[in-house]
Amino acid sequence: MKELISTPLFGIMLSLIAFEIGCIINKKTRLPIFNPLFISIVLVIAFLNIFNINVADYDKGGQFIAFFLSPATVILAVPLYKKIELLKSHAVPIISGITVGSIVSIITIISLCKLFGLPKTINVSLIPKSITVPIGIEVSKQLGGITSITVAVIILTGIIGAIIGPYICKFFKIKDKVAIGVAIGTASHAVGTTKAIEMGEIEGAMSSLSIGIAGIITVIIAPIIAKIFNVLM
Repeated sequence: MKELISTPLFGIMLSLIAFEIGCIINKKTRLPIFNPLFISIVLVIAFLNIFNINVADYDKGGQFIAFFLSPATVILAVPLYKKIELLKSHAVPIISGITVGSIVSIITIISLCKLFGLPKTINVSLIPKSITVPIGIEVSKQLGGITSITVAVIILTGIIGAIIGPYICKFFKIKDKVAIGVAIGTASHAVGTTKAIEMGEIEGAMSSLSIGIAGIITVIIAPIIAKIFNVLM
């Protein structure tokens, strides 16, 4: 048994089985709170703790999955390609919305961290919370953050966005499909985009677009905004 646990196959199989269970529960309940990714994370953590398995052993397989994370994100360009004409006709409001959303996200995080007196390393680790993991890790490194915290908060942000995003849009009576897709993609990256794709092809395409643009904008403006806040506060 120890020989199996110490191989990458263990981490890969545990992740796949946990995620499949999450998908089954999600399909059976039809409740957004039972997000497959959220369920799989809980199951993996519980399994490792119950059987007292070292995280390093699990991560041998986890690294293989993480390796495919960046190229897998590229597939999100497919729904965008199908709706390229829609993008061209709404280019200005779409890009403006993503830009404003990214800036507000960064300013909100920095302001709350300053308000609660959190250390600078925690502050900068939380700044990339709304962009996809590969870009977020690089932004965190650039700002001097802790990448493990960054990854955790990005995943948490995505799950929360996927769960409550549709309800927020419904509460504020946002019915435009382009606006819904841009909002979800900008706020909750790839995990949120999976929910946007379920909502419709236009929502999914706009959400996919938002991931890339929000990532680029955050890379450019995050260091600038962080420096401004450090000088003023």
